[in-house]
Amino acid sequence: MPQPFTLPEFYMPYPARLNPHLEHARTHSKAWAREMVMIEGSDVWDEHDFDSHDYALLCAYTHPDCTAEQLALVTDWYVWVFFFDDHFVELYKRSPDMRGAKAYLDRLPMFMPVDAGAEPPEPTNAVEAGLADLWRRTCPSMSQAWRRRFAVATEHLLEESMWELMNISEGRISNPIEYIEMRRKVGGAPWSAGLVEYVANAEVPDVIAASRPMCVLRDAFSDGVHLRNDLFSYEREILDEGELSNGVLVMETFLDCPTQQAADHVNDLLTSRLQQFETTVLTELEPLFAEFGIGPAERLDVLAYVKGLQDWQAGGHEWHLRSSRYMNGGGGAQAYAPGGPQGLGTAASQLLASLAVGVPARLRNVAVHRFEKVGHLEIPDLGMPYRTRLSPYLEASRENVVVWAAAMGILDEVPGLPGSGVWNEAKIRAYDLPLCSAGIHPDATLAELDLTSGWLAWGTYGDDLFPVLYGRTLDLAGAKAANDRLSLFMPVDGEPVPTPVTPLERSLDDLWRRTAGPMAGDARRRFRKAVEDMTASWLWELANQAQDRVPDPVDYFEMRRFTFGSDLTMSLSRLSHGNTLPPEIYRSRPFLTMERAAMDYACLLNDLFSYQKEIEFEGEMHNGVLVVQHFLQCGVEQARDVVVDLMKARMTEFQHVLSGEIPALCEEYELDAAARGVLMHYAEELKNWLSGILTWHEGCARYREEDLVRHNAPALPPAGPAWAGPSGIGTSAARVGELWAGRVAVSG
Repeated sequence: MPQPFTLPEFYMPYPARLNPHLEHARTHSKAWAREMVMIEGSDVWDEHDFDSHDYALLCAYTHPDCTAEQLALVTDWYVWVFFFDDHFVELYKRSPDMRGAKAYLDRLPMFMPVDAGAEPPEPTNAVEAGLADLWRRTCPSMSQAWRRRFAVATEHLLEESMWELMNISEGRISNPIEYIEMRRKVGGAPWSAGLVEYVANAEVPDVIAASRPMCVLRDAFSDGVHLRNDLFSYEREILDEGELSNGVLVMETFLDCPTQQAADHVNDLLTSRLQQFETTVLTELEPLFAEFGIGPAERLDVLAYVKGLQDWQAGGHEWHLRSSRYMNGGGGAQAYAPGGPQGLGTAASQLLASLAVGVPARLRNVAVHRFEKVGHLEIPDLGMPYRTRLSPYLEASRENVVVWAAAMGILDEVPGLPGSGVWNEAKIRAYDLPLCSAGIHPDATLAELDLTSGWLAWGTYGDDLFPVLYGRTLDLAGAKAANDRLSLFMPVDGEPVPTPVTPLERSLDDLWRRTAGPMAGDARRRFRKAVEDMTASWLWELANQAQDRVPDPVDYFEMRRFTFGSDLTMSLSRLSHGNTLPPEIYRSRPFLTMERAAMDYACLLNDLFSYQKEIEFEGEMHNGVLVVQHFLQCGVEQARDVVVDLMKARMTEFQHVLSGEIPALCEEYELDAAARGVLMHYAEELKNWLSGILTWHEGCARYREEDLVRHNAPALPPAGPAWAGPSGIGTSAARVGELWAGRVAVSG
């Protein structure tokens, strides 16, 4: 039977190397699997299955430099995880058994106690026995911080198997954004990244483990592993197992294209994710080390971890080419197949083939025509199922926000900061942020509506200000210094607050006092993080601008939630119901999916309306339509239609979660009537949030062509520094010094 598609040419810039302890690992892992009753007696594998899968070969390729003992232990981990996957298929996927699957999965975290000395229960099956043994053998050499992170990654891998099972049960194929996000958890590559730390004897310092650069490295690595696996496993998963969680199938269904074309798009995304990994290593690690004071030894640990992830990518690719578990004949496989050049000195032939794939992909993303005249983008029907209700206090709030902005200095240029006068009274009235707040909070009091309008005005003003003030001169250091100061105006535990010296600081100080004052400490920390995530995303945009680089699609869609301020404005809705729900609800997959699907719909909506404003008038690269254009190499209308289809897919997912998964969540956690009421009220607030944002885009005077011409001077490409004073490397501190020159004593 022919393969369903020809494997594409792969980007793989790292040579695969083989660990010399392969045979030791093969012998040990087979003995261990027998001891755990994973071969004979499991009704899942027989000896031929085990030998042909050759997990020792996988580990010998992905961990080429580790000791024999380390390789044996890591191979046992991979035997266990693949056995778990196949065991789960046989027990619960072929004949979906949701209740039995949940009971099975709920027990497994008990076999990964984070605290030293804690005893797991008695195992009742091969999966539990294997996990208990592996945890006992691994943990003594790792820190508690690592154990905590690895346990979470393992739990995600286990728990989200329910997501796959639900999709099979419902015959549902996920949309691309949902798929990438969930595949990381189901596929287990973040779990693999944790084992890389173990094998490399190089733990990631806990202080930076949750930072953006380290998360991007982990996620880009994970996406590379999973998308590659999807290409090789399509035939087995789709044609044999009836699986629905495969990137080729997802792309094939969403784009309504032939299987071969879908596979090529998946490979393009795989290339993009590997190059995102490389870009992050080269541009984001050094600033991260400097910011957190990471010393030489810890830097070497991080770099050893990075090398370990690269080795995994190369070795994983090589294993897929050789394992009988996968489809691996023809196409891009031939460049790496045993029939090609082999032996010492032949790795360069693979590198050249890889460069032939990778270089064009990089050139496409930097060949940007800034300030291109694109004209108005027609907006089709966006499938909004909810109607907008407006607050009766809208007119009053419209006047109040203008008075407030004037008092904060937002409508004036700051002396000594040329270009800072991005807003005036005409603009703030035209932008009409109270219309947005009146739609997303129709039942708010006037004081609450004014507060929401103030936050929307502050975030929009800051988003307009940073590209003008720091983007035109690429003053990334000045932008970082300005952003760091913003956190000083959001005290959590009564810390002293400096005197604000810019309108952005002054208005944030005022909003924080009015919003965070009544909050409990934990809520205040979460709200501050929502603000910090948004302002940090402004720096991410400036860094991409400095590289003249259209963002990688996955990185863009995930960061877009922050640049749009989604979590900030949603946090204002959460404040109305306080902390009356159990913390597990806020961390659950249905709750997070509900929020993220809404976020993505709103963010992409904004990209459609702001396309001409951002591309033609601002020279921006951070727009979903442009990102899709570059990724698919298509025209603007086709890219627009893909964005609209993504929006509608996310709206469908939002409604799917509300109608089925949220009620099931209430049952699972046995929420009482009051808690259910709070949860459903929040869901209604998200509907208001969605419809209110669309109403604002349609009703404000910010995005129409005539508004853009009126509000913007003719756009010019970046020129020299827009301020009088020293310029060049190392001189950005002079601007910060100007800001601090008028600083007075710290006040409470």
